Amino acid sequence: MSSIPHPDAGAARGWLAKERIIAPPGFNRWLVPPAALAIHLCIGMAYGFSVFWLPLSKAVGIQAPLACGPEIGFWQELFVSHCDWKISTLGWMYTLFFVLLGSSAALWGGWLERVGPRKAGVVSAVCWCGGMLLSALGVHLHQFWLMLLGSGVIGGIGLGLGYISPVSTLIKWFPDRRGMATGMAIMGFGGGAMIGSPLAAELMQRFATPSDVGVMPTFVVMAAVYFVFMMGGALAYRVPASNWAPPGWAPPPRPAAGVASSMITHGHVHVRKVWGIPQFWLVWMVLCMNVSAGIGVIGMASPMLQEVFGGRLIGVDARFGELDKVQLAAIAGVAAGFTALLSLFNIGGRFFWASLSDRIGRKATYIVFFVLGGALYVSVPGSAGAGSLLLFVAAFCVILSMYGGGFATVPAYLADLFGTQMVGAIHGRLLTAWATAGILGPVVVNYMRDWQLGLGIPREQVYNQTMYILAGMLVVGLVCNLLVRPVNPKHFMDEAELAAEKRLARDRAIAAESGPGTMSFHDSSRLLVVLAWAAVGIPLAWGVYRTGLSVARFFH
Repeated sequence: MSSIPHPDAGAARGWLAKERIIAPPGFNRWLVPPAALAIHLCIGMAYGFSVFWLPLSKAVGIQAPLACGPEIGFWQELFVSHCDWKISTLGWMYTLFFVLLGSSAALWGGWLERVGPRKAGVVSAVCWCGGMLLSALGVHLHQFWLMLLGSGVIGGIGLGLGYISPVSTLIKWFPDRRGMATGMAIMGFGGGAMIGSPLAAELMQRFATPSDVGVMPTFVVMAAVYFVFMMGGALAYRVPASNWAPPGWAPPPRPAAGVASSMITHGHVHVRKVWGIPQFWLVWMVLCMNVSAGIGVIGMASPMLQEVFGGRLIGVDARFGELDKVQLAAIAGVAAGFTALLSLFNIGGRFFWASLSDRIGRKATYIVFFVLGGALYVSVPGSAGAGSLLLFVAAFCVILSMYGGGFATVPAYLADLFGTQMVGAIHGRLLTAWATAGILGPVVVNYMRDWQLGLGIPREQVYNQTMYILAGMLVVGLVCNLLVRPVNPKHFMDEAELAAEKRLARDRAIAAESGPGTMSFHDSSRLLVVLAWAAVGIPLAWGVYRTGLSVARFFH
């Protein structure tokens, strides 16, 4: 403890200090979610980075990829400048995003709790946007190692810090609606690609020349735009005073001695203790299984639809392998609309399920995910075999809504179990489950598909066994969720430990002369709230519109 500066140290009084962002009486809490959305909508572009792969794969050849010779392996591709990168090589940036997201959130979650969301948001903006600028230099010099360092490593650190920066703050602002609050922000992470992907495509088209594919200036422009939005969001963060509560709300009463405690704790667990608490690992498995099943489907949604239904997608009675190039291009367009539809359900599910969890509880919400999700996975082979496109698509739309809902509900689940004091740091450590799932889910789906194709199984049937395996993952998640019980009080910080942690986190009550105030919607300018929501709502609406155009092709 002695190595940690005292909270009243001079450096702590800067404009990024947590003391500077404690909200005054009358502050409107509905200004905080747009700040979180501003950051999440920007870093959510990590999901859409694949829009750059095809142009980057012909950055040298321009019209067509200029392939490297057989003597050029992966390590040589990091430094080679006379030939084009393979798409499989570029995909390592995507892998680094989510590895660094989980690891940086786990490493610096405790630091974030102590310095507050503003400083973490600024660091996130500098890393994410600075990483994009370094990647732009890598494109200009055609040095892939610069892109890995820029967007992959530095940007990945910004991704992790930006992802968890609003969690603790929103939960403290909305103790009455924890799920809804975190659902709003994490919905933005899912929606980031809806805005960024079409924006990047239009910018690359505008900047493309006969000698340039337009990726480098696109990176520069997007980095500048994202920096403005992310800094705006970071500077708009405010944290509530430690004695603040929403008007008319009171925390659930503490259980009487000898009475089983509820799933919503009144204590607070220190982040350094969570590794040794069974409930943490149970929730870790809950998230890992839910994400593994969903992320495996996301990566194969387009080829799965095409291979299962083949020519029926365009009214032709033919299997996938019997189609010509024109027909294959046509069903690829339909499949793109399918993936766009899934993205809408992924985003909408984040808000819907997290908000529902406020009413039925987090544990019950995950029971729904696993029971309903398992039944839907098991139903897929039947609907595919019967040729029912409607049932097939409906099943995956609901599945993807619960995939997104799992991300949005888990921060509130952690706050219920471990308290709110260090929930952001604990959430950061839990995100290692996401990194694990990002490897496990795609590996299961991809390798099972290749193995069954190797056995000579028809393409329209190669996903049947995979669906049963994914359903099995959800059964494992269900068992873990059912085993979750309230945390043993011995793991909670005592009053002295909690007071010391609050001092380190620079938590302060509202000034005595102001009294233990409450802040209502009407206490601050409605116009400011409207403007804040418009700043994030208009880009999100544009992204939904562009995605809707792709969805329309699917229904057409």
